[in-house]
Parts: sequence; structure tokens; C-alpha cells
Amino acid sequence: MLSVNEQALDIFNDVFEYPEDYNVAAHELDNGARIVDAGVSVAGGYLAGRVFTEICMGGLADVNFTMGQIKGIPMPFIEVSTDYPSIACLGAQKAGWTVKTGNYFAMGSGPARALSLKPKHTYEVIDYQDECESAVICLESDHLPNGEVMQTIADACKVDVANTCAIVAPTSSIVGSIQVAGRCVETAVYKLNELGFDTRKIIAGMGTAPIPPVRGPKQAMGVTNDATIYHGQITLTMNAPEITEYLEKIPSNKSQGYGKPFNEIFKEAGYDFYKIDTSLFSPAEVIINELSKGAVYHVGEVNPDVTLQSFGLQ
Repeated sequence: MLSVNEQALDIFNDVFEYPEDYNVAAHELDNGARIVDAGVSVAGGYLAGRVFTEICMGGLADVNFTMGQIKGIPMPFIEVSTDYPSIACLGAQKAGWTVKTGNYFAMGSGPARALSLKPKHTYEVIDYQDECESAVICLESDHLPNGEVMQTIADACKVDVANTCAIVAPTSSIVGSIQVAGRCVETAVYKLNELGFDTRKIIAGMGTAPIPPVRGPKQAMGVTNDATIYHGQITLTMNAPEITEYLEKIPSNKSQGYGKPFNEIFKEAGYDFYKIDTSLFSPAEVIINELSKGAVYHVGEVNPDVTLQSFGLQ
């Protein structure tokens, strides 16, 4: 079985060895753990954002950039494709690990989750468990982890701390904007998983979303999520005639609260995540090619007005 940690380690090693090429900083802690700073105290950039996304998806995806337009306004877009949607998106990229040690807090995603089995239910559903002597984690935080944090991660993954690697970027950074927009395919796969669909039947996935501007820490979470909620466009290829039972529940426009920038929805919920309809975290528009019937389905639509409003352009 493919090892998402082994695949991601190859990418991480190159970034760690040549940090100047990626506009990042490489650090080795006293306990041997290695950290790549991709936006905490460095500028980062598109190349760093690409490798962050590739590492996060366990090395099982191709990531590219292009210039597009939203209502005639030029905008950078990220394009992600994978032939292993279930493993790459749910087994690695999903932000399923809250890393908290002492005063340190970060949202953890990436291949290390497949060693720590966080959350375990996800890996039972997709029938995947990695075996690797190294753990590679992606941390969404505005602080770098210390040796104690890396030891906690190593213990959860059952690896030596010297074989533990982390790439870190704040949400409010160039890399943060890129890697969250790079979760466009994941939102579709995640939504189907939450609906009870067997995502192992998805053969390939491809998606695109605009890369949101960096608008500061207070707006970062909302702006980055809006990129996919209101303008993420996804194509999934699968062998699953039963997909017709799920179609209408996939796109974000079927959720409560849809139609406003996420930061407004969050404010109305009293900044309580648990009061927000989780079905909102879905792509705007999805095309599904179901192979057994040769059928093609289309659900949802992009919402350029709310996208531009969120991005500060309308």
C-alpha cells in the first residue's frame, strides 16, 4: 500500500535541504526534529505554497497555478488533481488533528495523521493505515512548534522524534491562502464521506479555486474558506451509480447560511463554530462522471459576487 508519509518525506527533504530555493527557513531542533517555516517569520510564496499542498496531500497530487478572472477581475487560481482522492484528501489532507501542547495550538493535517490515526474513524471508513518510520505533519499556526510539541507528535505517531518533520504556515500568509484554497477537492470528498458515501469508489478528482488575497489574521479563516465555498469547481470520476442519491446534498448552496461571506456567518453565530451548519464547508460547483452508466452530473454554481465581497473587491 502507498505510504503517504514516505511520499511526502521526499518532498519535505528537498525543501529542507534547499530552503532558499523555496523562500522558507529550515530548523533542526535539539531533539533532531526538523521544521520548515513557510510563513511564520519568512515570506514564503507560490512555490512554498505548492509544496505545502503537495506534502499535505501525501505526495499523491499535482498542484499548479494559473491566472483567471472573476467578473473580469484578474485572480490567481490553484489547480489540484489526484488519482488517489480518498487517501490523499481524507487520509492525509483533512485537518483532523488538533495539536495542543502547553500553550501551543495548531490545526494539524497531512500524512502524519495516517500514523496517529486522528481521527481513527476516518481511517476505518477508507480502510487505510500508513506504515513508515518517519512522520510528516502540516501545521496551520502563526508560531513554530518547540521540541515538546514535536515529541508529542512523534509519540502519537509512534516514531522517533528525530524522524518527525513539520511544515508550518499561518492562515494569514501567502502559503496559508494557497494551501487552504488547495483543499478544494478535499471539500468535495469530505462532504461525500460525511454523507455516508464510500469515497473509495472515487477514481480521480480535480479541482480549482481562486487563491484569496491575504487580508490579515482576523479575516483569514473566512476569506480562505470562501474561496472554495463560493468559487470552488470540482470534477470527480467514479464507479458508483448510487451517487444520484447524494447529488443534491453536495454543493455549498444547499446549506444554511449560504449567501454571505463566512466571516459574517461566523460573527452571527457568536464566533461559535458549533453553531455553523457544517454542510457549508463544501465546494460551490461539482461535475461527476459516473463510469458504470457513462453518466455526467452537474450540481451547484459559483457565486462570484460573494467571492469578490469576501476578497475585498466588491
